[in-house]
Amino acid sequence: MTVKVIIFDFDGTLADTFDAIARICNRLAEEFGFKPASPEDIVQLRNLTSREIIKRSGVSIFKLPFLLNKVKKELNNEIKTLNLVLGIKECLIELNASAYQLGIITSNSPDNVNLFLQKNGLEGIFKFIRSGTTIFGKNKVINNFLKQEKLTSAQVIYVGDETRDIDAARKSNIKVIAVTWGFNSKEVLAKQNPDFLIDHPSELIEAIVGWQKLAF
Repeated sequence: MTVKVIIFDFDGTLADTFDAIARICNRLAEEFGFKPASPEDIVQLRNLTSREIIKRSGVSIFKLPFLLNKVKKELNNEIKTLNLVLGIKECLIELNASAYQLGIITSNSPDNVNLFLQKNGLEGIFKFIRSGTTIFGKNKVINNFLKQEKLTSAQVIYVGDETRDIDAARKSNIKVIAVTWGFNSKEVLAKQNPDFLIDHPSELIEAIVGWQKLAF
């Protein structure tokens, strides 16, 4: 079946927000009761799954939603200064011209995403932006989208940079392309067995076309 919709994660996949989020989290460490991460810690964290990172941080599961909301609010002050992942804009324009419907599902806020897209000249590229209220709730957002748009799982591909993106796609029974230019390392992403694992945005179109050929 032909892929109709390509869903993108935002942070790390489209937007180079990693350094900003790391700085914000370190500023909030004392308030939320966890240890600030050193550059050496961050290297180690890239090799852990999302759930392992939460466990290692020591942040209470009850405080996690409040931490996420605070990070999103503080990121709003920096979002216009941040850049697209190198090479992704050209890829998005080509995909959009090829009649795919592009969308974003993220744990970031729609306000932050819209500000970023406007700053980078990508207004109108994405047909929808949906935000999950929790770090691990993307599969519910994906499922609601599929139901509302009357799409089958075979018509949708998800693109993300973290192990939790792979988990969400698996739970929603959709194919997933994991990208190595974001937060998680190539090694830890590979262990989660995504359908595709790519190192550069230029490989994205090839992966999507390749999947469609295999689907027939």
